[in-house]
Amino acid sequence: MDRASIAGIFLALAGLLVGQALEGGKLSSLVQPAAFAIVVIGTVGAVLLQSEAPTFMRGVRMLRWVFSPPPSQRAALAREIAVWGLHARRDGLLSLEKYMAVNKDKFVQKGLRLVVDGIAPDKLRSLMEMEVTAYEFGERQAVKIWEAAAGYSPTIGILGAVLGLIHVMENLSDPGKLGSGIAVAFVSTVYGVGLANMFFYPIANKLKTIVAERVTQYEILTDVFHDIASGDHSRVIEERVACLLSRP
Repeated sequence: MDRASIAGIFLALAGLLVGQALEGGKLSSLVQPAAFAIVVIGTVGAVLLQSEAPTFMRGVRMLRWVFSPPPSQRAALAREIAVWGLHARRDGLLSLEKYMAVNKDKFVQKGLRLVVDGIAPDKLRSLMEMEVTAYEFGERQAVKIWEAAAGYSPTIGILGAVLGLIHVMENLSDPGKLGSGIAVAFVSTVYGVGLANMFFYPIANKLKTIVAERVTQYEILTDVFHDIASGDHSRVIEERVACLLSRP
């Protein structure tokens, strides 16, 4: 588990609740189901409207990475690259075929297949770069649903505030209903702005970092496949491995 993410959520909520308490407000006044429904359901609907269903679902599934990031593959990739280079030099490119079946990463499988098939190194690089670009585009589109949610939720919070004020105006003759209407009006804005800046934007930025890490690894792998297909000296491949392991 990513303790920083858990601590971040705890501190964000604690800051809001403690501030409310220090100002003399009741914590229960922030619990408004109507306001929550307006902001959350409205935001989800707006994001769904702008996104394709598979992209939306991919973005939702990526949420788990915020709390349980995918484990780093750098060390394992470095070992695999060293083995590929050794066998390619000693036994020829066809010897890499056996590593295609044991590796579950489709990007690696495709790279090894192109090497085994004897694709020209420059053409291989071009094909793998296209694969990296397609992967990055798909992942970033999925991450954008959280950025979109951060953009829509404050505005929908204001919409909830307007609805609450309309409710207040409709019940001016009944003082007993004014309090709930005013609460929904102001709490909707709190929910909209709070969700955007304490949750949606941070989630999007953290997912961007994780995607960028994976893309960087694929870019290095693209160079490795090119080097192996070109029959470059082992020192070149070792430098690729060193670059992979040295990145922060």
